[in-house]
Amino acid sequence: MRARTSDPKLINLFLDMLAAEQGAGPNTLDAYRRDLEDFSGFLVGSGQGFANVETQMLRDYLADLDSRGFKSSSVARRLSALRHLFRFLLNERIRSDDPAAILSGPKRGRGLPKVLSISDVDRLLVRAKELTVAPEASPPQRLRAMRSYCLLEVLYATGLRVSELVSLPLSASRRDARMIVVRGKGNKERLVPLNEASRQAMTDYLAAMATLKPERKKNAAISKWLFPSFGESGHLTRQHFARDLKELAASAGLAPRLVSPHVLRHAFASHLLHNGADLRIVQTLLGHTDISTTQIYTHVVEERLKSLVRDLHPLAEK
Repeated sequence: MRARTSDPKLINLFLDMLAAEQGAGPNTLDAYRRDLEDFSGFLVGSGQGFANVETQMLRDYLADLDSRGFKSSSVARRLSALRHLFRFLLNERIRSDDPAAILSGPKRGRGLPKVLSISDVDRLLVRAKELTVAPEASPPQRLRAMRSYCLLEVLYATGLRVSELVSLPLSASRRDARMIVVRGKGNKERLVPLNEASRQAMTDYLAAMATLKPERKKNAAISKWLFPSFGESGHLTRQHFARDLKELAASAGLAPRLVSPHVLRHAFASHLLHNGADLRIVQTLLGHTDISTTQIYTHVVEERLKSLVRDLHPLAEK
């Protein structure tokens, strides 16, 4: 009989499988680790671990999450992590059964994504542009403003995930580039078009970078990233950009809580669909593997169809 393996070791084995076989990225792996370590902590003192836990204990854990005030969406995500784990343990013959197989998750409606209006995005872009030429700004402040404006233009032009945006290579800024290659989830590549505004923003930002002090200019010149940083990753972090974006929102008179990189990604998709783009095209641009993920935006299409019928149908009320 196989010796019992500790929960931390099983978590590591499971995460290694996700990374090697499914191409899971660091953020996905971190989320799985947090969820599974929380469940492992719940089991402490019960005499049960991942290798021998019973279904009732999983039910008790889901009830505990509810008592801790977790939203139904968060409970469903934890249950999904457990289901993946126990299927893995079953396939690896560490268990002979799957205690999560018969569990049902909390019923939840899929919420509509927060979306900024076109006029709201215009306000952000106009304010970001104004800050790049503010007469009272110091050179470092002006460079930071130009970086924020460039990030915003590229994000709204492409709908990139924030992790894809901040890690764009310097080669993406070629002046004649009409498309850029983006490496997304699962290490999959896709082509995303650039518009003239985003290309010009990159050109202006790089020109400003060239005016840095010699020592900083040298470090920036040898960087392979479009948005270099002195941090461990070598490029701007998504958290840093998110903070800058909220500051910009406040400066533009928008509620910071309603503005984030992901909200702008939603705006990109929704505005395209509102103007008649095909759902499959938007799926490709966003890098969604499954069309069902993109279908969350169909409320935009439905509203557009209703307005078309209302405005164009010969029997519609005038």
